[in-house]
Amino acid sequence: MLFSADFWIALVSIIIIDLVLAGDNALVIAMAARGLAPSQQKPTIYLGTLLAIVIRAILTVLAVYVLMIPFVRLIGGLFLIYIAYHLLREDRRRTHSEAQPSSIWKAVRMIAFADTVMSIDNVIAVAAAARHDVLLVIIGLLISIPIMVWGSTFILKLLTRFPFLVVIGAAIIAWTAASMILEEPYLAKFSILSDPTLSILWHVLLTALVIFAATRGKRLVKRT
Repeated sequence: MLFSADFWIALVSIIIIDLVLAGDNALVIAMAARGLAPSQQKPTIYLGTLLAIVIRAILTVLAVYVLMIPFVRLIGGLFLIYIAYHLLREDRRRTHSEAQPSSIWKAVRMIAFADTVMSIDNVIAVAAAARHDVLLVIIGLLISIPIMVWGSTFILKLLTRFPFLVVIGAAIIAWTAASMILEEPYLAKFSILSDPTLSILWHVLLTALVIFAATRGKRLVKRT
């Protein structure tokens, strides 16, 4: 029944799930917008947020089918590794050279790829909590819009004031990538990857590798 106790319980569950995903979205949007001219940053935040909402809505509808795609988590994790590496490398290039700012559409494309990948597991949880109630999904998405806009703006200010946080942001994205790869069902048969006691080790190694590769690229740029 509409607005029953079950409705409110489901809505709270969806809001919590959306809040977690909104934080991830805000981080990626802010890091992508950081490479733009100041006049382009705000439009990118709005476009990135709108795109994130549209992608999440589509994935929620197709949630069951998305997980049926072979190696979807592995492929998604590899995409996130590239995104973490690319964002950090490009930031370092701009810091240590006269590189031109990125274009707004390049930033939006990066946001679209990242959001699609990062939304996969979350939309499954949202679809399960909503129990086919479209209204619940819509309310959850609407609530997450201002959170993403405010969060992206706030994180962008932090990244501008404290540039070292870009490395932490890239590390968070790389850590998420490691989680997706290790959760790939097709890799579960390999005990060295599925062993819970080794999970943290793989997370740390993969994250460190991404950061090392991107920051080493910075030194190569300085030499040339």
